[in-house]
Amino acid sequence: MIKRTLALLLVGSTLALSSAAVAAEGETITVYKSPWCGCCEVWTEAAQKAGFHVVVNDVEDLTPIKEQAGIPDEMQACHTAVIGESRKYVIEGHVPLEAIDKMMSEQPDIRGIVVPGMPEGSVGMGYDPEARYTVYSLGNNASDTPEPYMEMGN
Repeated sequence: MIKRTLALLLVGSTLALSSAAVAAEGETITVYKSPWCGCCEVWTEAAQKAGFHVVVNDVEDLTPIKEQAGIPDEMQACHTAVIGESRKYVIEGHVPLEAIDKMMSEQPDIRGIVVPGMPEGSVGMGYDPEARYTVYSLGNNASDTPEPYMEMGN
């Protein structure tokens, strides 16, 4: 009986740990980036390794993409991405993969998530899992103030 209970606990914990990875599997992320940006390339490679299908569009001027996505100037970073089929979300900058998994599994009523600038230690910027930075959510209206969505490095 004890062995059976332990086995069930082990299976349950394994399923719980892998649920984030399942959220990423099969999802397509379309990334718009500069053809010369190495940190964006590292971020897209990390997304591919995590199981996302990544479509890269190298664009010399990202301004129209960011304007169309409604990314406030103070929240902009070096690349912009879109994910989702029935519900589309914007991903701006070096957003950690666990924040993307969280957003896709919870399906919040937001426009997307952003990591402004290029924080050291984020994916693509010398990844350090202990790096401290904030992932913000963008409301559905351009006039909505970005709000903290996830704290990294805590």
